Amino acid sequence: MRSIYANDNMMTKMIVVRALLVPIAALVAITAVSAPIVRGQEPPLDGREGRMLALPNFRPRSMLQVASHPVTQAKFPVVDVHTHFRVRLHHSPEALDDFVLLMDRRNIAVCASLDGQLGDALEEHQQYLWTKHRDRFVIFANLDWRGGGAVDDPATWDMHRPDFARRAAAQLAQAKDQGASGLKIFKQFGLELKNPDGSLTAIDDPRWDPIWQACGDLHLPVLIHTADPAAFFLPIDETNERWEELHRRPEWSFFGPRFPRREDLLAALLRVVERHPQTVFIAAHVGNYAEDLSPVREWLERYPNLYVDISSRISELGRQPYTARKFFLDYADRILFATDGPWPDQRIGLYWRFLETFDENFPYSEKEFPPQGFWNIYGVGLPDEVLKKVYQENAARLIPGVKERLEKFAAARSNNAAAP
Repeated sequence: MRSIYANDNMMTKMIVVRALLVPIAALVAITAVSAPIVRGQEPPLDGREGRMLALPNFRPRSMLQVASHPVTQAKFPVVDVHTHFRVRLHHSPEALDDFVLLMDRRNIAVCASLDGQLGDALEEHQQYLWTKHRDRFVIFANLDWRGGGAVDDPATWDMHRPDFARRAAAQLAQAKDQGASGLKIFKQFGLELKNPDGSLTAIDDPRWDPIWQACGDLHLPVLIHTADPAAFFLPIDETNERWEELHRRPEWSFFGPRFPRREDLLAALLRVVERHPQTVFIAAHVGNYAEDLSPVREWLERYPNLYVDISSRISELGRQPYTARKFFLDYADRILFATDGPWPDQRIGLYWRFLETFDENFPYSEKEFPPQGFWNIYGVGLPDEVLKKVYQENAARLIPGVKERLEKFAAARSNNAAAP
């Protein structure tokens, strides 16, 4: 993609970047001058004294004054069902110890690490998390779809061998014996994994049915990331509200004929959920439909074995606080707390503020430029009975190993409080 600062010889290009806030927009216009500019004499794009303003130089200071109620720790002990300790901490013991201290401060009882993998890699991840902090983590396994096959030759990938699903089911049984608490499926499933002819592998391909059946038999929930935000399937143009994010990460764009439609990917997932009613499916990121909760409501009504987590989606939920709050109240038994972390301390606190207060117009990220869109969010002020279900009760009911760890955490807190 060409830079937004690209010039032709005599005239700067016109680029308009629109970024909506909730409920007020922060509008950034980078416009072209109408007369030629002599090279080397271009004015700085700092917006001062009426000059043009470049998007990276935009630092708006809101004049809005509203009540603020930062929350230092969650009201009830929390289970974060969507974290990536292998990917984000790279098995650093020091980083892990630091994050466990954050968990203590923020009242996070248990995290589910979704990077367990299988076999020796699963054991390695268990040693990393469990050597000192076994009671604070459960671990989800991952399938190795490619095996030893060449990255650029799908015909050599293990997933296309006739016995792959049977062997995967056996590996999951072994992982359960090793202590795994679930199976995580990443978004490459449907968007990247290919058939030998180069076409994308279908999520609802019957070849994978033995895997989903095995998860049901083993009582291993399947936490699955399907598709991505709606804006990622649209052109990266001046109308795309996630333009800045996609400009930074163009590989996150799934627009064009090379990719399935987002709706088709999600429909394929729902066909799998329907075919396997005894298997628990947790759709990551509010099913990647947080921009429009009406379809998610329909899914939860129709499929009693389907749940959603809220990881990395308070940015979307928080800009529709009335709709989101009703969604939480109506489906309190089907929503699980999640962050997609481990994140910095400041971002974790924003989750409590979103869920527990009615604060207005506050950030969803600690970053100066928010990572998922130029807007702020509003709190949904959930009642205690809903908070308990979202924070811990649903996870304890669905994910093996969570209930026991919650009980130990509560006992430890009680003992500490009673100590002189």
